[in-house]
Amino acid sequence: MQRPLIVIAGSLSVSLTNFRGPLIAQLVSTGYRVIACAPDTNPVVIQEILALGAEFRVVPMRRTGQNPLHDLRTLFSYIRLLRRERPKVVLAYTLKPIVYAGLALRFFHAPRFVAMMTGLGYVFGETGSSGWLQWLTARLNRAALRRAQDILVFNRDDADELLRRRMIDDRSLVTLVPGSGVDLQRFARRPLANGMPVFLLVARLLADKGIGEFVAAAAIVRASFPGARFQLLGPFDSNPAAISPAQIESWVSMGNVEYLGSTRDVRPFYAQCTTCVLPSYREGLPRTVIEAMATGRAIITTDVPGCRDTVEVGRNGFLVRARDVQDLANAMMRFCHDPSLATRMGEASYRMATDRFDVRKINRQLLDIIGHLARRSDPEDLPCVPLSAECHRSMQ
Repeated sequence: MQRPLIVIAGSLSVSLTNFRGPLIAQLVSTGYRVIACAPDTNPVVIQEILALGAEFRVVPMRRTGQNPLHDLRTLFSYIRLLRRERPKVVLAYTLKPIVYAGLALRFFHAPRFVAMMTGLGYVFGETGSSGWLQWLTARLNRAALRRAQDILVFNRDDADELLRRRMIDDRSLVTLVPGSGVDLQRFARRPLANGMPVFLLVARLLADKGIGEFVAAAAIVRASFPGARFQLLGPFDSNPAAISPAQIESWVSMGNVEYLGSTRDVRPFYAQCTTCVLPSYREGLPRTVIEAMATGRAIITTDVPGCRDTVEVGRNGFLVRARDVQDLANAMMRFCHDPSLATRMGEASYRMATDRFDVRKINRQLLDIIGHLARRSDPEDLPCVPLSAECHRSMQ
């Protein structure tokens, strides 16, 4: 008997194993055939995908490009893939895979489509693109999401934003999932080191991750607590909001921050820090923060969509105003004045990660959605989680 096929479409191959690896493994073990798609051919990642029991296909894509000819190539590649493989369900995540897989699916009747909105991305960010590109992207999303049987969001603010920008309407089926989850065995709780606080920011090197604010706040804190350390870990990026290597080198030369480079395994760096910091302008649900919580680390992040969902103020960390360097510095100095805060709040973070963000619980939710769609030709009775007044009205 032929196994039902699930296609998982991403914009970077490493994200298929880092963020979707446990889901792929569970789909395969449940009896599905899985094809994972990405534009790049990282040989290490491809071997990891094959080891999970899945297959890999290349779908050409320029993640941050704005050339319509390149995007048409992506669209036609998805059309060819769907015509050849005839999947039961397509799960796409991040902006371009959702748009172009969704548009490609409009040429077919049978495959079911699940769009995982991991965040609204650079285009709609505070340092984002021009109005015409936002308008075009919103129109493309609206056309693609019309084909979706379920739209997964990581926070309620993103659901409201999708409605406000008319990328979905009050008939759309929207389900809240608590992010991609974290493997609590892989990211196990680790003891805190003694001594002055070590603040770690893990992110792609983009301006809208609040990296400039982190560096400026570090200078303020070190003026009073010179023993405090501030570490930055993450890869450079081709995104228009990327921070250049020259800028990082300049910041490091001032002596207030350490740049640790990039890595496939962040666990040793979480183990060496006392507090995880992410001063981002907006997130879907920050994976690095959830990983740090699982290892038992206190959190400082911004009171913005996505980020605020990871912190109970005063219990496992602090929320600060986005772009506010002094507010960020004040929060970090609280850990310098009272190092025991990191221990108490780190324990609370671990309990929250266990209760809310266990990848096994989240993947069971995703497996239920995918399995339901794979078994049925009519998805009308899938449950909807009301995320706003508009969604609530659609259930009346």
